[in-house]
This record gives sequence, structure tokens and C-alpha cells, in this order.
Amino acid sequence: MPLRTPRLAVPPWLAHALRAQRGPVPWSAVVRGTLAAGPLLLVAVLAGRPSAGVAAALGAMLAGINDRPGSRRTAVTRLGLPALAGACGLLAGTYAGLHVGAVALTVLLTGLGLLAGAVSAVGPVASGSGTQLLVAAAIGAGMPLPEPGWQRALFFLAGAGWLLVLRLALPTRAAATGGDYRFDGERDAVAAVYDAVAALLAGAGGADATARRARLTAALDHAQDALSGPRLRRYASSSAERRLHAQYAAALPLAEAATALAWAGDDVPARAARGPRRLAAAVRAGNHPGPLPAPARSAPALRALDDALLHAADAFDRGAGTPHPGKPARRRTAGALLRTVVGPGGREYGFRVALSFGAAVAVAQALHHTHWYGDHAHWYWLPATAVFLVKPDLGPLASRVLCRAAGTVLAAVLFAGLAALLPRPAGLVALVAVCGALIPVATRHFAAQTAVITVLVLALVMVGGEPPASWSRIGETLLACGIVLLVGHLPAPGQRGGTVRARLARAAHAADAYLGHVLGDGTADDRAGRWALRREAYRTLAEARTAIDLAAAELPALAKQSEGTDEVAAVLERLVDLTTACAVHLDDTGRLTSRHTERITGLLDELARLRERAGLRPSEIPDARQAPALSGRPVPRTGVERILPVRR
Repeated sequence: MPLRTPRLAVPPWLAHALRAQRGPVPWSAVVRGTLAAGPLLLVAVLAGRPSAGVAAALGAMLAGINDRPGSRRTAVTRLGLPALAGACGLLAGTYAGLHVGAVALTVLLTGLGLLAGAVSAVGPVASGSGTQLLVAAAIGAGMPLPEPGWQRALFFLAGAGWLLVLRLALPTRAAATGGDYRFDGERDAVAAVYDAVAALLAGAGGADATARRARLTAALDHAQDALSGPRLRRYASSSAERRLHAQYAAALPLAEAATALAWAGDDVPARAARGPRRLAAAVRAGNHPGPLPAPARSAPALRALDDALLHAADAFDRGAGTPHPGKPARRRTAGALLRTVVGPGGREYGFRVALSFGAAVAVAQALHHTHWYGDHAHWYWLPATAVFLVKPDLGPLASRVLCRAAGTVLAAVLFAGLAALLPRPAGLVALVAVCGALIPVATRHFAAQTAVITVLVLALVMVGGEPPASWSRIGETLLACGIVLLVGHLPAPGQRGGTVRARLARAAHAADAYLGHVLGDGTADDRAGRWALRREAYRTLAEARTAIDLAAAELPALAKQSEGTDEVAAVLERLVDLTTACAVHLDDTGRLTSRHTERITGLLDELARLRERAGLRPSEIPDARQAPALSGRPVPRTGVERILPVRR
């Protein structure tokens, strides 16, 4: 028998470094990037104020990194809040760099890193704000621009604000499909939900049903975010807005029924997916879906799907009328945000950021004052690089370091050649415009993003009057990589894996609330409340799964600290799917079958075993084997007897 050559397994951290996001080219973002940093810099150069153009181009560049696909309303927050934080950091860094010594500056920036890192644990927008705060603070403290701090901050805000104006004013390609072009991002997001429902129904009995349900969760999260941003009109929303909210609300019972059918594992008739697909096309085109094929009504979940299609058809026919009953996205309270900041996830991330940023500032200051860099020091690049490297949302630590080093070396070599050939300053301004156009595409891979931003920054430095610094940029990047690698593997105060544990705990308590509502304290008429709890459960589970997958791709010394959490998340996902199936069955029959109750008991027992194996505390993943709610809350006996079958 011939021997098989064993296949070499690629380590997870290396596989992540070699993997890039895929998708169509975001041409609208490319156009905005072309019209942002380059033209601002050109106007400033023609006006004889190149340094002002450098500050504005930096604001536009950092805003361009956050210019991701989505709706216009969410862009106001996604681009605006980080820009405000960056302006504050630039202002604080400028005056600190002018009026305090090296030691005091290091202490001040380290404290700022602790605050920004803890706040970054709140979410993506907070993470972007913390990053821009620290990067701009380092630039303000070290970049020798002639403008005072308040002018730098204003120019920085002007650059970011110009990109935001472009984001709000320029129509995208989707606007050609009809409807109010201001809401094309919202239309795409809502239509994607119906497409995901159709895909889940088509694969309900297949092996990839779980993956399709996860894609449905992602689509619902994206649509929820797209519709929950600030309104573009101050007073009553337009008919297009009301229509989109109604169409999103009509998708919630469809998603619930589709999830219940996927849990049952039975093949669903092909015609069941045609209705959601027609609804998706109607959302994109801004018209009515026409007749919807009704599925068979042979099972509770199929009857729920048919009823949901009828409600959706009614919502689409009413157009801008009263939306289908539903609750808006629940916003986290100030108390919840504060608990996240001071919780284990915020403390651990704040500690890592503060130590990495502070160590980079200290090393850069020491090298700067020993004149190792020469008279024109770019010491601020070292801490600014450390800030990007320490961000976990950019990938595992080893992958980030590898991509950053490779991208910087490639960009430095490329820019050295371009700088020798391009005319100044016209050629450098054109290079900034080209890099601005490439940023939306380069964000799909950290190495590509690093290369594009490095070329852009090196061009800005030369336009601002500083000498070329390609080779010193390589040395500073490698030094920052070493600092962040060291800090990332140092033992942290408290329990490691705080971010993973904190998000998993949030997911467990959200699943607790959902299961308790369905099996105990919920009412059959409060479907809107149930859908809101289901959305929160799936959203927090998706966030926990993202953090777990990221931690699992770290080097073994870090990956082992989150061992077992992926199994806990998988059980929680099955439990929430089961809860959804129970809710649909209770709506139809008023009681559960033995299959439902036995699955609930089995999953709760498995969850308790996995909690002990993963070393999770009861406060994180409560032991709920005494009651049919995760937290073990006393469920009224009458409520349990009402929904559970009587065993004789």
C-alpha cells in the first residue's frame, strides 16, 4: 500500500496573514479617496501653506481608513467621532510636546494610551476613535509643523470633514436602481437580509445551514446598524425612511421562521425561498414585490413562514405607512458602556495599549535625545506604528507584525524609487491622490494597507519640508514590531483573555434573557420584545465568536488562554437556535414537544460541563441546570407547566 506524504498544516497566525478579504471593488469609496487628501494638499500647496495641507491630508487619510461600506447615516458616526478624537489628540499632543519634557511627555502619553485602550473595548467606532486619538497625539508631539496646535486641529478636522461631506453628498452606483439616493446603503442592507433569509431556507436541510444562519445574523446586524444611525433630516423622517424601517421590521419574523426551519433540519420546498428573493429585489428597486408564492403549511415553522410572508407583503403594500410592529435597536446605556470600559476586557486592552504606546514613546524619546536620528527626528512614527500594531481587530498579533513589517519594507523601497523620479511637489501631490484612491481597496489586507499608508505618509513628510525618511521608517517599524510582540506576551494583571471572556459573558446573559422570555416570563403577544431579545442574543454571540476566532489564531502562548471558549460559544449558538424554534412552536401550538425539552436539558448540561473545562466563572457562564433559564432565575411553576409537556 503506497504511503501518503503528510500535508503540512499552515499555522493559524500565518494563514491569517496570507488571507485577504474578497469582494467587488468599492468604486464609490475609490472616487472619494481620490477627491480627498490629494486635492486638499494641492490647494494648500498652491496657497503657499503646504504644512496646513499636510494636517488636512492626514485627517482625510485617517478618515479614509474608516470609510467602509454602509449607509450614509452610520458614516456620520463612523467617520465623525474618530475625527473629533483625532483632533483632540493632535491638540493635546502639540501643546504637550512644546511645554513638557521627555519624561513628562512619556507619562502623559502613556496615560492617554491607557484611557484610549480601555475605551476601545466598547466597539469598532470607539476603537477607531482611540486609535486616531493616540496616532494624532504622537504626530502632534513630534511632527515639526509651523502652525499652532489649534490650527493643526482645525486643518485635521477640515480634512476629515471634507471626506465626510463627500460621503454624504456623492451618490453611489446603487443609487441608479431607483429611490432616494441618500438611503442606498440602507436599501442594500435591508435587501441583504431578505437574500440571507432566502439562502437559509434554500439550505435548511443541508450541511452548511449553520453557516448560512451566521450570514443571516451578520446581515441583520448590518441592517440594524444602518437604520439606527443619526437621521439625515432633523424632523419627521421621509417616506423612504419609514418604508425601510417597515421593510426591516417585516424581515424579523421571516428570519425567525427560517431559523426554526433550519434547526428542524428538514428540507424546505424550493418555492419557500422565492418569496424572500422577490422581497429583496423589491427593496433594491424601490417597488412592490408582486404576488409571493406561499409555502406549504404542514408544520409550525412553515405556517410561521407563511404568516411572516403575508405580513411582509402587507408592509410592502402599505409603502410608507405604519411599520410592521417591531422594536428599534437597543442602545447600550452609559452604565453599560462604563462597565465595558472598566471591565476585564477594557482593563486588559487598556494595559496592552498603554504599555506598548508608552514604551514606544520612551524608546523614541531616548533615541531622539541621543541624536541617533539626526536633527530632523521622526520619533513620532515609532509610537504611531505601535498603536496600529496593538489593535486586535486588525488580526492576530503575529499576523499583524508580519504584515506590518512586509508592507513597510515594500513601501519604503517603492517610495525611494518614486521620490528620485517624481517632480516636487506636483509628483508627490499626485502620489498622495493615488494612495488616497487605493486605501479603500488596501484595507482588505493589513500588509497592503500598511504599504499604501506608508507611501502616502512619506510623501506628506517631504511635501511638509522634511527630508526623505524611507530607510529610517523601516528601522522604526521593526523596532515597534519588537515592542508590541514583547508586550503582547507579557503576563497581564488579572485573568488573560479578558476580551474573549467579557464578550462570551455578554452573549451568555443575552441568551439567558432570550430563553427566559420564551420559556418563562414572556407573553405570547410580546413578539416585538422577543425579536429584540433574539437580535441581542445573536449579535452578542457573533461578537464573541469573532473574538474567539481571532484569539485562536494567535501564537500558541496566547491561543491557549482562550481554549475551550469556542465550544462554549457553539453550545450557546445551538441553544439560541433551539430557543427560536421553541418560540415558533409555542406560537403555533402553545406547548413544546419532548424533543424540544430534551434538547434544552441536554444543552444546559453540556454548557455546564464546558464551563468547568474552560475555567469560566459562574458569573461569566452561569450554571442553569435547575431551571429552564440560563441564570437559574426562578421561573413561575405555572408558566413551566403551561409550556412543557406533562410526563406521565
